Parts: sequence; C-alpha cells; structure tokens
Amino acid sequence: MLNKERDIRPIGYGAMLCEGLVGVMAIIAAAALSPGDYFAINTSPPVYATLGMSPVNLDTLQHEVGEIVAGRPGGAVSLAVGMAQIFSSLPGMRGLMDYWYHFAIMFEALFILPTIDAGTRVGRFVIQEFGGRVWKPFGRADWMPGSIISTSMVVLGWAYFIYTGNISTIWPMFGIANQLLASVALALGTTVIINIGRAKYAWVTFLPLCFVTATTLTAGFLSVRDNFWPMATGADDAIHIQGYVNTICTLIMMGCVFIILTAAARRWLRIATGQIPAIELVEARESA
Repeated sequence: MLNKERDIRPIGYGAMLCEGLVGVMAIIAAAALSPGDYFAINTSPPVYATLGMSPVNLDTLQHEVGEIVAGRPGGAVSLAVGMAQIFSSLPGMRGLMDYWYHFAIMFEALFILPTIDAGTRVGRFVIQEFGGRVWKPFGRADWMPGSIISTSMVVLGWAYFIYTGNISTIWPMFGIANQLLASVALALGTTVIINIGRAKYAWVTFLPLCFVTATTLTAGFLSVRDNFWPMATGADDAIHIQGYVNTICTLIMMGCVFIILTAAARRWLRIATGQIPAIELVEARESA
C-alpha cells in the first residue's frame, strides 16, 4: 500500500516509535494513579473486595471526569483517567479534567480503529483468495461484488463479536498475536544481521527478542490456563465452543512462533560454527 519503496523505513519505523510512545504513556498514566484507585478501576467489585485495598482518590476522580470509572477493566479507562490527572495538573488546566478524560478516550478509540481497519482488509483478502480457488472471479481484487461480499462477511463477524460480548475474550488473544508478530520480526532482523556477517551487532535485536518472546509466551500460557481453557471446560455450555476456539488458536500461534524461532536459532548456530558462510555485506548489496 506504499507508493515508493523508500517510504517503508520512515513509515514502518515511525509507526513503531509512536506505538512505543503510547506504551510509555500508558505506564506513566498507570503510575500516576494510587494502587488502590488503579485496581478499583481495573477489577470488578467482587474481585476488588478480595484484594484488601481501599480507594484513595477514586470518588474525587469520578466527580471530576463526570463518569463512574470503578469496575471498568481493560486498561482504556485507567489510561484515560491517569492521562487526564496528569494533564489537569498543568498550569491553567485544573478545571479541564473531564475534557482531558474524554479526549484520551477518543484518542484510544482512534488508535484502535486503524487496527480494526487493517484487520478487515486482511480478512477480506483472505476470504477473496480462498473464494477464488472455488470461483476464479471472486479472487480478483478489482471485482466489486467480490470485494463487497468479502468485506461484509468480515464486518458482520466483527459485529457478531461485539454484539455477543465475545470481543472481551478475543482482545487478549489479539494482543498475544500482535506481540508474537514482533517476536518474529525481531528474529528475522537478527537473522539478517548475522547473515550479512555483522553478528557483533545482533544484540541490538536479540535482547528485545528475548524479552518480548519470554513475556508474550508466558502471557499466552497464562491466558490459556486461566482464561480460555476454563471457559472450554467450565459449567457454562454457552461458552464451551468459544473457549475451545480461543485455546486452539492461541496454541497454534504460539506453536508457529516457536517453530520460526527454532529455525532461526539453527541458522544462527550454523553460521556461528562455520557450517555455512555468512553473506558478505557487499554481496548482499549487489544481490539486492
């Protein structure tokens, strides 16, 4: 979707910098709240009652933002409240707590919408490619009926998840998939650096790879053990299929990433032991 190949670096790298900035903002916003208020927002009232904690400024925060924020887990509300509290502390901003809160909520919504848009596009392409194997005209991206039908199918899928409330269980799986994709990208970057004979610089991507892979695979395991598998084997028959689907999809994603990382590690080891030569940088540039 890029007009020029040289736009890949500023767009791709710039997007990652912006996403990293959002992550830093989220950490700062969470740290700006007292632990009692943070957990009161991010846990349900029954769970919060078992933590032995008490709210500190929660009533004041709710009054200033004009909404009930207690018992609204997911991270979006606590991020908005934390950001609003920071911005309203600036000179001349003390009376704008409710404005900053709703601005942050709107910012988060706009941040998520491009992800949904990209997911819809990818889903449409997959449906058209699959349908094109059954009926060739359906696989043409420029055939308007096929584009409308495939897009409608994906949008209806999103609508179903939102209507039934299943989006709350799929969202953690999306987060796991997103970070596992980062692991694959870092593994690929490490492999390229080693392949071109610059192994001494491989730590630049290898260290983040170790961190992201360890945390994400652990999060995936905990999600399956504590969330998805109990849904599949619990007493509520209405969510059995949902639990099995989430469990299977999460395990498949983790398994695929494990296979890719294993293949990458074998490549690194073969180059490090001299079984295969590294491609010199000059040769790599000439072949490119």
